[in-house]
Amino acid sequence: MRHSNAGKKFSRTPSHRKALLRNLAKALLSHGKIRTTETKAKELRGIVEPLITLALRNDLHARRQAYRALGSHSLVKRLFDEIAPVFAGVPGGYTRVVKLAQPRRGDSASLAIIELTRKPGEQHAPEETKSKSAKPAKTVGAIEAAPPKAVEVEVETSTEGEAEAPAKPKRTRKKAEPAPEAE
Repeated sequence: MRHSNAGKKFSRTPSHRKALLRNLAKALLSHGKIRTTETKAKELRGIVEPLITLALRNDLHARRQAYRALGSHSLVKRLFDEIAPVFAGVPGGYTRVVKLAQPRRGDSASLAIIELTRKPGEQHAPEETKSKSAKPAKTVGAIEAAPPKAVEVEVETSTEGEAEAPAKPKRTRKKAEPAPEAE
């Protein structure tokens, strides 16, 4: 039974697994986006997101903990000075895993891209709080509008001003039909 044994083993020894995830975390924090297998990307989230949360604390103890995980003073400096300020005020969700359609050639492993949701150096608008008054009022028994249906409409092309031009065929274009109104 695998009670209290969280995380994937990747068929590696614990030291090899730790080195693998450390290298992936270093690559992600230095480049902002990496391509790897889907399973490794999902495991990497559990390493990188707590590091960004540490960097948001921005104290000496947090820097020492980040150095212990990354092993690079320059990368810790980049994490605290460039990456963390971009995520100030964001309550989590610092990384995104996007699955790729094509598997890896050779072993057909499913690939994914893991990236930071915000890039250092870009300006981001502050998060807006949603107020209850901004939502539209719901009416009882209202019929939700169906998506508009496509209707074919004939469109004639004019040949005015052209001397004896051959007749052009009529083209048809699809036009959206207006949605029915709710009573």
